[in-house]
Amino acid sequence: MLGKRGPQRGLFEADTAYGAFVGRDSFYGWLASQRGELFRDEAFAGLYVLNNGRPSVPPSLLAVALVLQTYEGVSDEEAKQRADYDLRWKVALGVELDARPFAKSTLQEFRAQLIVHEEQAAIFQQSLELAKRRGKFRTKSGEKRKLKVALDTSNILGRGAVKDTYNLLGDGIVKLARVLAKLAGQALEAWAEEQGYGRYVGQTSLKGTAEIDWSDATERRRFLGEIVADADRLLEQTRAVRSDLEAGSAAESALVEAAGLLSRVLQQDVERRSDGPAIKEGVAKDRLVSVHDPEMRHGRKSASKRFDGHKAAIVVDTDEPLITAVAVLAGNAPDAEGALELIEQTEANTGCEVEVSMGDCAYGSGETRQAFAEAGRTIVAKVPSSTNQGYFPKTAFVLDLEAGSATCPAGQTTQDFTPAPTGGGQFRFAVAVCAACPLRAQCVLGVGGRTVQLHPQERLLQDARAFQTSPAFAEYRRRRQTVEHRIARLVQLGLRQARYVGTAKTRFQVLMAAAVANLTYLAMTGQPSGLDSAAIGLLCGLLGLLLLIVSRPLSPHLLIGAPHSVGLARPTSRGRQSAPPPSALSMAGSRPVF
Repeated sequence: MLGKRGPQRGLFEADTAYGAFVGRDSFYGWLASQRGELFRDEAFAGLYVLNNGRPSVPPSLLAVALVLQTYEGVSDEEAKQRADYDLRWKVALGVELDARPFAKSTLQEFRAQLIVHEEQAAIFQQSLELAKRRGKFRTKSGEKRKLKVALDTSNILGRGAVKDTYNLLGDGIVKLARVLAKLAGQALEAWAEEQGYGRYVGQTSLKGTAEIDWSDATERRRFLGEIVADADRLLEQTRAVRSDLEAGSAAESALVEAAGLLSRVLQQDVERRSDGPAIKEGVAKDRLVSVHDPEMRHGRKSASKRFDGHKAAIVVDTDEPLITAVAVLAGNAPDAEGALELIEQTEANTGCEVEVSMGDCAYGSGETRQAFAEAGRTIVAKVPSSTNQGYFPKTAFVLDLEAGSATCPAGQTTQDFTPAPTGGGQFRFAVAVCAACPLRAQCVLGVGGRTVQLHPQERLLQDARAFQTSPAFAEYRRRRQTVEHRIARLVQLGLRQARYVGTAKTRFQVLMAAAVANLTYLAMTGQPSGLDSAAIGLLCGLLGLLLLIVSRPLSPHLLIGAPHSVGLARPTSRGRQSAPPPSALSMAGSRPVF
């Protein structure tokens, strides 16, 4: 049943007694001040049974715990320990000093419920709701702003182990064997030994334990042939077992999924030849790189920067550096994939219209510009530069789309144009004209005349090239840097390495990092309301001292005129002052940068 926190704050809660000590202007103190406003228990009611059962740990408290966990980059076990013993966490959570507010499994279950119910964005959306209440998306006159946003992506290293073909096949065999062993009611090791797959089980590296001469190509082919034969035999056994299972059952689904992974590895990495299996040359399109995380992909952020995992795509408001939309793409997906959906998500999250979108040259292709134009939207991005192996590129030619002509750097003009069925086409210069041209060595490769390809979205690309050479483009280039700064903040919050397996959980990780980036910005730019913050700190400090005095037994050393400071130190048997209680000093005075 949904557990709730009451609106009344207790005198003995850590934020009341030690809020000023930890720092009202710290992120922990700010989170404490937002209790009841930032996260409300009712907002998570869909995750709980409402009319029976034992009350849960209030989800508003668990939401703050997830924020703190992301903020400090700690594990579930460490998060539980800090909630139990770290004064800063207790202040942020608003619990008493001796409280142990949740178990590790409780935090894990809350996260799992958010993912299972497709509420990964719940905490992120609350950060934007708070920004709306703070007026971050309004003008000084109170009207909704028209947003100018920037888009970009960053790579995330996947959690699954990336292996070569031999080990990838071995992992696929083990994964499928585990399902078959479970259906047979046997332990994996016993079933594998009985069926002849024992060498695949219990090994961290099949390739590493193989006693063959790896410098001998014949030996490598023979070893691969044995693995492929075992995989084929296991798949045949799977077909026989599946015929006895109920269609659509959970057992059949698990079996089909495991068999599909093994079959895919065989298809993408192995070439069936007449003299036996061989490893395929090159890399298969959309290659599966890890059996443990089948959604990971080979990716690249540049010609030299490669990675295995996913891509995080974000949208940032360039006036208020708030992250307004998040998506996780496959590692091999183009950066601009789903860009329009992210802009629509931004408008839904903020309630504001997006006036212009900005991106780097990855968003500057003709296809992306066409999609934005058809949607009635504006995108500003550099056109990818074109090269031509040292010869004059297309941009050195004057292409008159109205007249249907092309003029080369030497001043020669042609109207010989052949349209393409999908749009665009090709201009061709006469062989005789190019043969006599003094610039031929810089323009034409071979013996024919020069040709120039016309892009299907050539008009949009021409307009973009003209704009990026104008003075007005400088402002957009400056604004676009905002998204790079926000990505740097996300990397600080652990974006570069996936904590979990699978796209859904990785999306949760990115959304949590985006939520924390937004909340720390709001905490840094928030203005105190009501009483002056210094007065609040003084009152809370006096209240904390009063609570210490009341909670301790009377002692002669606490009488007026005693040489010891009231409530701050107590005498030892040798007359020396002892340190304040450990709980009052735990991790105090250290305030990470927002």
